[in-house]
Amino acid sequence: MSLFEFSRDFDFLDAPQKTRAIVQNGLLDIIGVMAGAASNDTSVAMRRFAERHYPAGLYSSRLIFSGQRVNVLGAAWAGGFSADSLDAHEGHFKSKGHAGATVVPAVLALADALHHQGQSISGHDLLSALCIGYETALRAGSALMATSPTYHASGGFSALGVVCAGARLLRLDETTFRHALGIAEYFSARCPMMRVVQAPTMLRDAHGAGAFTGLNALFMALEGITGAPAETVEDIAVSEHWCDLGQRWEIDSQYFKPWPVCRWAQPALTAMLELQRQHPLLAADSIQTIRVETFYESMCLQGHSPKDADQAQYALAFPLAALLVRGKVGPEEVTGMAITAPDILALSARIEIVEAADISARFPEEILSRLSITLKSGEVLVSPITAARGDPQTPLSLEELEQKFDLFAQGLGLERSTAVKMAIRNIAQADCAITALQAVFQRVPASP
Repeated sequence: MSLFEFSRDFDFLDAPQKTRAIVQNGLLDIIGVMAGAASNDTSVAMRRFAERHYPAGLYSSRLIFSGQRVNVLGAAWAGGFSADSLDAHEGHFKSKGHAGATVVPAVLALADALHHQGQSISGHDLLSALCIGYETALRAGSALMATSPTYHASGGFSALGVVCAGARLLRLDETTFRHALGIAEYFSARCPMMRVVQAPTMLRDAHGAGAFTGLNALFMALEGITGAPAETVEDIAVSEHWCDLGQRWEIDSQYFKPWPVCRWAQPALTAMLELQRQHPLLAADSIQTIRVETFYESMCLQGHSPKDADQAQYALAFPLAALLVRGKVGPEEVTGMAITAPDILALSARIEIVEAADISARFPEEILSRLSITLKSGEVLVSPITAARGDPQTPLSLEELEQKFDLFAQGLGLERSTAVKMAIRNIAQADCAITALQAVFQRVPASP
């Protein structure tokens, strides 16, 4: 099956039940993350940017959790940035990146724009488009990772998934589709990811760029702009990544994050929870020092004394300390006043993070860490080498995913967050996806 045929003909029910569940959980996860991020500095700034510089045009969309109508490209910029601004969204190992934080806000922006023009999109059709977008973005990411000499941000490949999903909703012919793919790949920025790992900023994983580039490519192709063939799709060197499209599912390799911090930090947090389960009296005030042994990229996070929310989320020491001191790591622990909390910073300063050669050798196929905790009593507790919770081998349950959504979406208020959650759970039966998700396009109340 060609990529065009897959994008044109795929039906959500063609995917295995497990794959369909992951896509629907991905929609819940991304919307929950965006709810938790709605009032942070990045989301507020990007909504302001979109309102000022992308006024509503032929295709206009409401900003998620704002309601303000802007040009659909501005909505894509803002939506991708917002989803990326709270580092809790799901991801994928082979591509070393993420699809949903690009695909979901871009597809919702396009679907809302089409709805505004009178084209009703059913919940089933929305799920079909999202599944197409996820699967093709992850395959494009895997192909790019296998052929690129550098480690790039997810925006370097996720725009191709937006094109495939958008082509379905816009009903593109094959020629226009191929030009859109070529435009998206040509304009996709292969951002040097380690630069923002070592010096975190709001730029993050370039999901805003991917969402914008994908939709922009679709509209350029519709106007007759031509694009060079997309090498990450059509080159013979990457054929193995596309030959079984529709038969094997990269979506099945997705992971879900329990916490809003870099995935590379999460094995250490998982190991700490397991040690606390085995030693119920283990608490912050009983600990002298913590030594984290991990892979090189995770070691680079460090993050003992972050200056802002971006540094707190691209960190290891700080969220590990927050987990012990506060008993949880949600949006409140990596933003606002928590970043300067003396109790968290005091424990963070007593955490040492080093590279372990045996763990580095297993990356990126596995992301692992090991903890050694020296207690004030002199006792030393050592964890086994640990993978993060939420991996395909250790998946979060539906109950855990919904609890995460509830935590992140609590700023919506109980009634509205419950309505959003139920709308997503029942989206496959919705005659109109945008009507069902109406609460997602309404402003979040200001914090008291």
